Amino acid sequence: MLNGKIVLISGASSGIGALTAALLARRGAIPVLTGRNEARLAKTAAAIGRDCAYYVMDVTDMSQVEEVVRRVIGQYGRIDILLNNAGYGQFETFEDMPVASFEAMMDTNYMGIVRCTKAVLPYMRKQGNGHIVNIASMAGKIGSAKSTSYTATKHAVLGFTNALRMELRGEEIAVSAVNPGPIDTEFFALADPSGSYAKNVSWFMMKPAYVAKAIVRVMERRKAELDLPHAASVGIKLYGLFPRVADRLFGGLFNRK
Repeated sequence: MLNGKIVLISGASSGIGALTAALLARRGAIPVLTGRNEARLAKTAAAIGRDCAYYVMDVTDMSQVEEVVRRVIGQYGRIDILLNNAGYGQFETFEDMPVASFEAMMDTNYMGIVRCTKAVLPYMRKQGNGHIVNIASMAGKIGSAKSTSYTATKHAVLGFTNALRMELRGEEIAVSAVNPGPIDTEFFALADPSGSYAKNVSWFMMKPAYVAKAIVRVMERRKAELDLPHAASVGIKLYGLFPRVADRLFGGLFNRK
């Protein structure tokens, strides 16, 4: 089903983006890696081998995003799947985090997705099909202490994803959201330099390979939304129905930062 598909991936130089790209290549797809670090992109692409390309791209730069998308279209003629994966977190209390940090995180985590989608969507419409997969987070549904900025960006991603899906209803362009909980990646090196949060939720933390496989399944099935781990989907539904009860029962668990 993914054989021969051109998959443009942001934030693909390491972590989930790189693992998903490697898995896609094994499925016969052609991953096109993008990110800000050319050396890491080159290393990742070389490890994947086969038909794999990479481009330096900063999702906060609209002109650069548009240029890379044009080059990918020029090279392959189409983009079948866009995986919006670029993003980062930073755990600080609301009072301690400067407004500039809120702006920077929103610019990458949310506006980065807007820019990439804005650049790719016209080509998908012209070709008559496509799939946009946005990596959101469980944080987009359940907030926690010291993540006001990160949670807000992921709420924005989910709102954008759901609204765009409605706009494209009736067209052959699927729009999906993947909402993972904590993943054992380099994400926490910046988000949690002390290592305390990662230690506290280590029992709940998912392996990157598990998440990458789940993302590929979403692409294969064109599933609208996926919460990870699967057990979390039940908790998220209960939280939506009974937020005050959930806060009393699980607030201490979510606030271990």
